[in-house]
Amino acid sequence: MPETVLIDVDERIAVLTLNRPEKLNALSYGLIDRLMALLDAIEVDAEVGAVILTGAGERAFSAGADIPEFQDSIRQGAERAVRDFVRRGQAMTARIEAFAKPIIVAVNGLAFGGGCEITEAAPLAIASAAAQFAKPEIKLGMPPTFGGTQRLPRLAGRKRALELLLTGEPFPASRALELGLVNAVVAPDDVLPAARDLARRILQHSPLAVAGVLAAVTRGLNLSIGEALAVESEQFARLVPSHDLGEGIAAWRERRRPAYTGR
Repeated sequence: MPETVLIDVDERIAVLTLNRPEKLNALSYGLIDRLMALLDAIEVDAEVGAVILTGAGERAFSAGADIPEFQDSIRQGAERAVRDFVRRGQAMTARIEAFAKPIIVAVNGLAFGGGCEITEAAPLAIASAAAQFAKPEIKLGMPPTFGGTQRLPRLAGRKRALELLLTGEPFPASRALELGLVNAVVAPDDVLPAARDLARRILQHSPLAVAGVLAAVTRGLNLSIGEALAVESEQFARLVPSHDLGEGIAAWRERRRPAYTGR
């Protein structure tokens, strides 16, 4: 059996590819578990500074949950369905959202249901001009369960999110850009190159500072401004004794490129 998620590491960038193209990269339980295990390994790998997450094939990033597998959990009752499906999916999107290294989703095709929720959770996203997005769970008689009822309104605003959530209608990459779901829309052949370029620009900087920015933004979004400013201060204080902060300031004063070590 082929791996459900492939990994390729080059230039400190790990490209993770959802690898079920015959199923439009549907999010089976095994695929989610494999993705989580890879993220666990990447988090402690000093040779990897950024992650790109994309889908195999030309048709889809991910069409969402593996419906037959999910249906089997539903047959066994609410407790089993919540444990197998909801908690697993929410843990995945929460992991992506709070990951200490930047994750860039490269949306190369359909991003429906759970595929759209991964895009919502990721800190950064590049979409193909041919990509299509949708929140179709309402058509199955259910709300989204991987965080889509919470993250999309925070990104797009309550009324715009509710229109998408309550109709289930697909929308193009241009609309995803307007809603703040993706950072850029590029030609289909340029999706991975654009994601790599973004990763390289981030990797020029101290990994400690990158992690600090990610943590401050992710944690601060759901706090009051006063509490969020305390998080920002905390992230700065953690860097004060670091080599990288001293090196960054010294390099600025000496008009040279900094040599960051991640310490």
